[in-house]
Amino acid sequence: MGFLSKLKEKLGTSSSDMFEESEQGYVELGSEAGIDTKSKLAVRPFVIEEFEHIKPILDSLREGHTIALINIKPLKDKDLIELKRAINKLKKTCDALEGDIAGFGENWIAAVPSFAYIHRGPKAAKEEAKKAAGMEVTEYEE
Repeated sequence: MGFLSKLKEKLGTSSSDMFEESEQGYVELGSEAGIDTKSKLAVRPFVIEEFEHIKPILDSLREGHTIALINIKPLKDKDLIELKRAINKLKKTCDALEGDIAGFGENWIAAVPSFAYIHRGPKAAKEEAKKAAGMEVTEYEE
């Protein structure tokens, strides 16, 4: 008797039962109910429609295991002054937590806790090198 035959006998399954799922082309993974949210990293999307909507984002960042992907388009379309105020609040919180914050695209911001960083392409690396060398780089939005 081969190894697989002995294993099948002990498990009480026949060969057709044992390989039935693999023939279907998919395997069902466990449900989300068993996920321990305290030990895992969460990537959460947020939408800022008003300044007050940053509170849940700040709370999630302070917990320390959430990467926030923030859609700023609704507030950008509504009120640019409130948008700048919200972004400044997010920046200050990320600085206090030693996290990182960066925009990507025109309508999204990513904010991460201290154990993560946001990769910036070659353009941002050149700007940081100029700042480190003492040359000021100023960008103006149109």
